[in-house]
Amino acid sequence: MPDLLIELFSEEIPARMQARAAEDLKKRMTDGLVEAGLTYAGAHALSTPRRLTLAMEGLLEHSPTVREERKGPKVGAPDKAIEGFLRGAGLTRDQLEERDTPKGAVYFATTEKPGRPAAEIIAEVLEDTIRNFPWSKSMRWGTGSLRWVRPLQSILCILSKEDGAEVVPLDIDGIQAGNTTYGHRFMAPDQITVTGFDDYAAKLKRAHVVLDPAEREAAIWQEATNQAFASGLEVVEDKGLLAEVAGLVEWPVVLMGAIDDEFLALPPEVLQTSMKEHQKFFSVRNPKTGRIEKFITVANRETADNGATILAGNQKVLSARLADAKFFWENDLRTVTEQGFEPWVAKLGNVTFHNKLGTQAARIDRIAALAREIAPVVGADADLAEQAARVAKADLSSEMVYEFPELQGLMGRYYAEAAGLPQGVANACEQHYSPLGPSDDVPSEPVSVAVALADKLDTLTGFWAIDEKPTGSKDPFALRRAALGVIRLVLENDVRVGLAPAIEGHYGQLVKQYAAVHRLCAKATNGNFKMIENFLTDFDETDENYYIRISSVGGLDESNHFKLLPAKPVSRDLLSFFHDRLKVFLRDQGIRHDVIDACIAMEGNDDLTLLVKRARALEDFMKSEDGPNLLQGFKRANNILAQAEEKDGVEYSYGADKKFAEDDSEVALFDALAASEGAISSAIEAEDFAAAMGSMAALRAPVDAFFEAVQVNSDNEVVRRNRLNLLSQIRKVVGQVADLTRIEG
Repeated sequence: MPDLLIELFSEEIPARMQARAAEDLKKRMTDGLVEAGLTYAGAHALSTPRRLTLAMEGLLEHSPTVREERKGPKVGAPDKAIEGFLRGAGLTRDQLEERDTPKGAVYFATTEKPGRPAAEIIAEVLEDTIRNFPWSKSMRWGTGSLRWVRPLQSILCILSKEDGAEVVPLDIDGIQAGNTTYGHRFMAPDQITVTGFDDYAAKLKRAHVVLDPAEREAAIWQEATNQAFASGLEVVEDKGLLAEVAGLVEWPVVLMGAIDDEFLALPPEVLQTSMKEHQKFFSVRNPKTGRIEKFITVANRETADNGATILAGNQKVLSARLADAKFFWENDLRTVTEQGFEPWVAKLGNVTFHNKLGTQAARIDRIAALAREIAPVVGADADLAEQAARVAKADLSSEMVYEFPELQGLMGRYYAEAAGLPQGVANACEQHYSPLGPSDDVPSEPVSVAVALADKLDTLTGFWAIDEKPTGSKDPFALRRAALGVIRLVLENDVRVGLAPAIEGHYGQLVKQYAAVHRLCAKATNGNFKMIENFLTDFDETDENYYIRISSVGGLDESNHFKLLPAKPVSRDLLSFFHDRLKVFLRDQGIRHDVIDACIAMEGNDDLTLLVKRARALEDFMKSEDGPNLLQGFKRANNILAQAEEKDGVEYSYGADKKFAEDDSEVALFDALAASEGAISSAIEAEDFAAAMGSMAALRAPVDAFFEAVQVNSDNEVVRRNRLNLLSQIRKVVGQVADLTRIEG
């Protein structure tokens, strides 16, 4: 069986596209060949800045002959039906076969599609792959119609066997496939003839091309860490940068340079970000001081002076970049030490957060008010929380963050410390954006928690108010991430806060703020507009929507306004969104969705900490032996009760009396329910859900015994009603813990 080697050689492919492109080449070629009948033993794709390579082993030499049998019309059918069948099968009447079937004699057509040579199929699939390659961006050049990420220069396509290699005939816009490639652009630019993958890889290595990106990454990292270690330093790990740099070079040459002393006082994050974003340099840190003192750059060639000229040029460019960073840093420090944060906050009054939600400065006012409300709940000082909220986003106006937006928050901490603000306020400037993802650290300092919660709740409430919610996979404002951030902040800090009143109260602040700027009116149920004079008390369920006027001209019609949804529906819908995010979060921790649903159905479901405590206890209970058995008994009681209530048209919710009990198991169940009801309610009041589940487990045996010994629908109507009321008591007692009707069987 032959092996296939393909190389698509071009001008430099952007580093960020190489890995995806190699996988796309592999998938499209292997899928196309298999669909055409060519199976293979293995395939792997590799990439360098100038080439995409695919190697396939154990390919069939020919596609198999395919024999196809078609059932046609009955013998004696009209000629037109038979002729149509013959045209579809590509046969003549004498090639048809008559066969007896249970429905009579029927014509059958048998066709054979002969196999084709592998080279013929490969040429077709490769041409289709090249012409329809899924580049995110591509270009045309010259006069041809071919599109590629960068001009395609040559195609290597050979089938290798033990007796030699053959070139697969292929011509795409004048580029003919061959058995040649090229080495390093500068160090070995001559043409190379190859006979198979092993020969190809070995000759490229001799021509200063490391074909495997993983090998280039390993070589870069090993040499970089060795050079840093020799100087008593360490390289700051950055896997993303390592992968990118490996995609920029075919023959990595690692060089270490020094940073001028005048820049060493810059914050290490500034040095690291500047070198990474502008120069693709690795930062080299002194482990004793934490300072960034040197850098690692990766050249694409060896030089006679061992990289001295390259390093000198890089250091010159780096010094210019760092001079800019130093200028920004010193200017920003001068501003906060001489004038404080007020000039920066004032500038945010001219920065729009969202055209329907106002400026960043207006948003800061809302966050500060909410942070002050939240502060006592999380154990923070209200004054510090408000102060932190008012300066947390001020660094967005700084020159450093304007140049490096990814440093927002971090620079806020540096500037707050330089301005002499309390450390808790400074830390909140950095931490209030967190957590940004499921693996990000969650702030634990009370002031930071208060501001982080206020920031995210303001975002969610605002976008819900203007009906800009995530739809499907679209979430342009990262609202799912914000909701998960609230969930993690609440749970990991054991915060006890009712989200519904917090959302509704903050919603009032949002409307109040904008009513002061714009005219605010309500659209009543009769379709007429009315002005809201006292917007804090006029919000009720009779008003469908609120409108903020965005034009000072014209009457009160919808065309001149944008809509705000009413407060309570916003709160309910947003709380439901939190519950959906919570399900995803807890499912990853092994808690079933139906268990969460059973707990969400209970009162107090806007207290996420309480909700999760209940859900975890119920999950543990359902994993015990008692859980599924009690659930079965509960559902049996609930089903019998529901059927009886529907049939009788009454509600059996009270009046069960022990004196009407006829069986010992019935008496025992009365006693067990009386004991469990108080124990469960006391445990729930104390939020000891494990104890509540333990008390509920004690009901399993008496419930089982009751159903084994007693027929609920007794002929004695008094006894029947008493037993139905007893079932209602089971539902009531167990229902204190969770809505077990939502638990799957």
